[in-house]
Amino acid sequence: MRTQGALAFMSDNYLSRILTSKVYDVAEETPLDFAPALSQRLGNDVWLKREDSQSIFSFKIRGAYNKMALMPRQKLARGVIASSAGNHAQGVALAARKLGCKATIVMPKPTPEIKVRAVRELGARIVLEGDTYNEAFDVALATAKQEKLEFIPPYDDPAIIAGQGTIGFEILKQFRSDLDAIFIPVGGGGLIAGVATYVKQIKPEVKIIGVEPDDSDSLYQALKAGRRVKLNHVGQFADGVAVKQVGKENFRLSKMYVDDVIRINTDQMCAAIKDVFEDTRTVMEAAGALSVAGVKRYIETKRCRDRNFVAIASGANMNFDRLRHITERAEIGESREAILAVTIPEKPGSFKRFCSLIGKSSVTEFNYRYDDPGKAHVFVGLAISGKEALKVTTRKFRSEGYDVVDLTDNEMAKLHARHMVGGRANVDNELVYRFEFPERPGALLDFLSQMSSDWNISMFHYRNHGAAQGRVLVGVQIPSGQMTNFRQFVKKTGYLHEDESDNPVYRMFLA
Repeated sequence: MRTQGALAFMSDNYLSRILTSKVYDVAEETPLDFAPALSQRLGNDVWLKREDSQSIFSFKIRGAYNKMALMPRQKLARGVIASSAGNHAQGVALAARKLGCKATIVMPKPTPEIKVRAVRELGARIVLEGDTYNEAFDVALATAKQEKLEFIPPYDDPAIIAGQGTIGFEILKQFRSDLDAIFIPVGGGGLIAGVATYVKQIKPEVKIIGVEPDDSDSLYQALKAGRRVKLNHVGQFADGVAVKQVGKENFRLSKMYVDDVIRINTDQMCAAIKDVFEDTRTVMEAAGALSVAGVKRYIETKRCRDRNFVAIASGANMNFDRLRHITERAEIGESREAILAVTIPEKPGSFKRFCSLIGKSSVTEFNYRYDDPGKAHVFVGLAISGKEALKVTTRKFRSEGYDVVDLTDNEMAKLHARHMVGGRANVDNELVYRFEFPERPGALLDFLSQMSSDWNISMFHYRNHGAAQGRVLVGVQIPSGQMTNFRQFVKKTGYLHEDESDNPVYRMFLA
């Protein structure tokens, strides 16, 4: 734990702020539910703090209402403004309705309609501006100054932090036994700062563990560097915690009170969503299930048993069209499915022999097409019972002389290639890039219009994943001598990208 001694606990008035918070004018004391199936499987008792049961299906109402309820009436009368793509927007809109003031919410253009509609139904004025949260944030600040509105920050504010801290108060009140650790999703840091500050002053022996996506790990990087770090890009799968830089006050408190931060990948989040569903029949959003993924990773790493853990299920504002992607990835995240590329001889009987090696293992996916007279590449998905079982399977294939490449952690394979396998092309001077486009009308056209007319698109794959970012795989033929120009163009787009030209999936199945 990064504590600075007993005086550090008494240096702030957050305990008083939390205990006198106004949140219960509008928020509920949410249940702390035991997760029986997950607990039995993990060999530890896991409890879910059900913030998804709030009226807006998220904890964000606590901080937003507390901030606004403490504002002078004359400021409230002029109205408030916030920037958000989701839960904070609903929190501000509901608080404004409760307090009888006007609210304006600036949301990025790619925000899913379900979230825009939810905020509008709460009575807020919606302004759709910018392709990203940061652009919407800048518009909100400018509008606040121009129209003399009070800006309600999403996390970096003492009143917001104190409002979220009431969750820590409830957990300690509801859990009477010895509690080992609380796992908390981290975006800007308002939730973990509030909960940690309260819990550590009442029960300093309880560990506070932050959980972040591995592509949006602003708190982890800040604690590692000893200062706040601004990330160049953040992943959008867990959009509720997609923040480039942890808040200033949030970081100060986290340095004192947070014991550790665990990073989680997309597959592990998908598996955690399934875990929560199996125990509660509720579908969490990715950020909402992040803490459960953290519990699982902690238990796996520490090899502990018979401990008591609380995971804050922070929200359930899930877009329905994301479920397809989640179900695809959940089994991989639980180490129940593996994706392999296996090279077999192209001769009579070899395909049957390969299938016999698979034996009674369940095949989840199988893609094969004749291409080379000497060898064939098979893209196969197998149901497995854990990482050790995968090692046994790959050893069996290799012992029979088959080359095996494990693609289970290969993003290009999981996002694109599994939907494209079945044909190969002989294309000269082809580069392959994976992009994340803003999911808005005209984004693809904007991208294409910037390309040189000398460059030919030779391959294109896009599949909607129900997120604010569209995932695209592009093959482009670049004439000799123009490689530098193309790479400069890619950098200039500003889109998150990855050169996949040397990816074994491309070489084996698409090139």
